Order: sequence, then structure tokens, then C-alpha cells
Amino acid sequence: MDILELLKVIFLGIVEGITEWLPISSTGHLILTDEFIKLNVTDEFMQMFMVVIQLGAIMAVVVLYWSKLWPFQNNPREKGIYRYCNREKWILWFKILVACIPAIVIGLPLNDFLEEHLNNYVVVALMLILYGVLFIIIENRNRKRRPKIRRLEQLDFLTAFKIGLFQVLSLIPGTSRSGSTIIGGILVGTSRTVAAEFTFFLAIPVMFGASLLKLVKFGFAFTGTELIILIVGMLVAFVVSIISIKFLMGYIKKNDFKVFGWYRIILGILVLGYFVGKTVLGA
Repeated sequence: MDILELLKVIFLGIVEGITEWLPISSTGHLILTDEFIKLNVTDEFMQMFMVVIQLGAIMAVVVLYWSKLWPFQNNPREKGIYRYCNREKWILWFKILVACIPAIVIGLPLNDFLEEHLNNYVVVALMLILYGVLFIIIENRNRKRRPKIRRLEQLDFLTAFKIGLFQVLSLIPGTSRSGSTIIGGILVGTSRTVAAEFTFFLAIPVMFGASLLKLVKFGFAFTGTELIILIVGMLVAFVVSIISIKFLMGYIKKNDFKVFGWYRIILGILVLGYFVGKTVLGA
């Protein structure tokens, strides 16, 4: 693999690491980036790469939030199974699994159909604009409202399930998985911080499952170049995701999500303008 191809992979990893956690659609950005920066790989590998690269971003969550997520312990002050298992963290994982149910029941059967029919610039652009408008409307609506759920421990199973329902919307390219679940969290009464953190945690089983399905569908017979592309992409996405997550959590403590809404609207308009112009000029 030459240096130019390596630089392309690094750039894609940077795009993934930034956009996976900011509510601006990582898949949408990767689709658009691929329009201008094309790797010298097969279409089948690229479709798999677009999903599996997200494993690097997911590992950033695992590393940053290990203390909140690891459910095992050795606490002599507790009795029975609770000496070795942290009940609060196990409950959190059960809430995460409950929130995954809609994606499993609704998302899995529709995934191939939606990918085949909606994976295009028109849908991506329209979803960027639509959810940008929603972010602005919802933030204005909630400006003077005090969230009912301000800590993860206050998040009940029903609320977790409702957030999981919003996650299903992210099957449409350009929507943003983090964007849809953060909007859902805010609408059902969580603070921005709780909505963002639960979105991070919810991504772990969802993206591991999606990546596994893509790998199985593609097969594990990688060429040496394909393996390097996959590993480099995930490593870059991992490092950039750590920076991105820290930035987002610091930002939302003092600011709302409206800036991301405006960004989505502007980007969506630019995308439509670019592709319509390209179609007209090419006609």
C-alpha cells in the first residue's frame, strides 16, 4: 500500500472519530468523504469498512468509561454474589440491553433494505437538514425546562426503552445514531449529559453487533492491504474519538446542541447543491 492510500485511510479514521460522537452523522460524512477520497478497494470491502471502522470509536468509550461500565468487583464488605458483582453497573447493562431491543427487532430485518434503497446523497442531505432543524426546535423548547433525569442512576427501564426506539431512526443514513438517541433522551426528560453518556454506552453492543454481521457477511479472508486499512482506520478512529468525546462532554456542560443543528442544516444544503450541480453539469 502506497503512502497516498495510507493518508486516505488516516483521513477517514479522523472523520469517523469526530463524527461518530458528535450528533452530525458519521455514516453520512463517510459516504460524502468517499465521494472525494476513494480508496483503491472493492465496493464490498468499502461497505464493510464503513461499519467496522466504528469499532475503533467504540473502544474509546470502553477505555474512557471503564470504571462506570465494568460490572465485576472484589468487595469484602458485600455478601454473596454482590461481593464480586457491582449491582448498579449490572442494572445499567440491563438498561442498555433493554434499549437495544428496538434495534434488534426492527433494525435487523430492515437493515439490508434501507441500506440498498436509502444510502444516497438525497436522503443523507435531507436527514442532515431535518435533524438539524429538530435540534434547534427541541433546544428552544427545553430552554426553561429542568430535566427530570440528571444522573444515569435515575434512568429507569422504560425511559431506556424509549431512547432505544429513537435509535431505530438512525438506520436512515444521515440521521446520526448519537443524534437520534440524544434527541430522544432530551425529549423523554434526561439532561444533555445523561443523554450523551447513555448514547455512548448504547453504542457498544449495537456497533459490536453491526460490525460482526458485516464481517461475517464479507468473510474473514482479507488481503494484507485490506487488513492494514482496517487496522489503521480503527486505530485512528480510536485516538480521535477519545478527543472528540472529551470535547463533547465538556462542551455540553455549558452549551446546548443548537450549533450542531446549524452545522447539519448548512452541510445538508451544501451537499444537495453539490450533487444537484454535478447531476446538471453531467447531463
